[in-house]
Amino acid sequence: MSFNHKHLIDITEYSDVDIMTILETAKAFSAVNERAIKKVPTLKGKTIVNMFNEPSTRTRSSFELAEKRLSADSLNFGGSSTSTVKGESLIDTVETLNAYKIDCIVVRDKHAGAPYIVSQNTPASVICAGDGKHNHPTQALLDLYTIWEHKGSFEGLKVGLVGDINHSRVCGSLLPALKIMGCETYAIAPGTLLPPAPEVLGIDHVSSSLDDVLPELDVVYMLRVQQERLEGSPFPSIREYHNLFGLTRFREPLMKPDAIVCHPGPINRGVELDSYMADNPSRSVILEQVYSGICVRMAALYLLLGGSDNGLSA
Repeated sequence: MSFNHKHLIDITEYSDVDIMTILETAKAFSAVNERAIKKVPTLKGKTIVNMFNEPSTRTRSSFELAEKRLSADSLNFGGSSTSTVKGESLIDTVETLNAYKIDCIVVRDKHAGAPYIVSQNTPASVICAGDGKHNHPTQALLDLYTIWEHKGSFEGLKVGLVGDINHSRVCGSLLPALKIMGCETYAIAPGTLLPPAPEVLGIDHVSSSLDDVLPELDVVYMLRVQQERLEGSPFPSIREYHNLFGLTRFREPLMKPDAIVCHPGPINRGVELDSYMADNPSRSVILEQVYSGICVRMAALYLLLGGSDNGLSA
């Protein structure tokens, strides 16, 4: 298979063929994850550093599991455990890692652009695991994989992203990825949670009414209200936000019969979703997204690090 990328930092650097290569490889690794022994030797001898300078549960654990199941050696560090708290620069930290002769650095950081800076200062491959409110390409890929599993194709799918679009690094990668794959995109949010120029992200339609748009959507992607990143008071109250933009059992009749519900996690129950919709087995694919994360991150690591072919058949 042809895959000519060294880093995974900006999803817009990937073509539809590149993305489908990752998704099809993830499908193969899904079979590995269904085995009794969920481990293959494909990255044996490779060393991967998980540099998480910002808290994470799903992304970090997903990368760690992906690396272990590929038989890679992992080093996990970040936050208060690094010398950055003593004033060491990001570049000096990367130079230290380079001295260990590593093969890949997975970077999560509160500062936009940090993974790119790392990539400019290391011979290793670099994967962005989320930077500020900028990018989160592996989240976009796992979302695409989950959608593909349910819909079988992307062409012409109508996907609506609901909520805090302006502060969402998920949107920074997912919206361009959806456009690359041929989807029609909708942004549903109060004006205070929209970016100044929504079209830059590849948004086709903007609405402030969830009820008006919901009947059109094949995929309803509910975004977490990122209260830690909000400036001022973008809406009067959580209760009013939930009434206007929350996906509830009372809104379900407006949805297409086969529409699915996504959320990147963690869920603010009673804000973006009520528990009925979050746990609805005929609608919610939220836990499937979590599982997809392992398969997609295994695929990305395999392709970027040139894993041996026996990894998919061992």
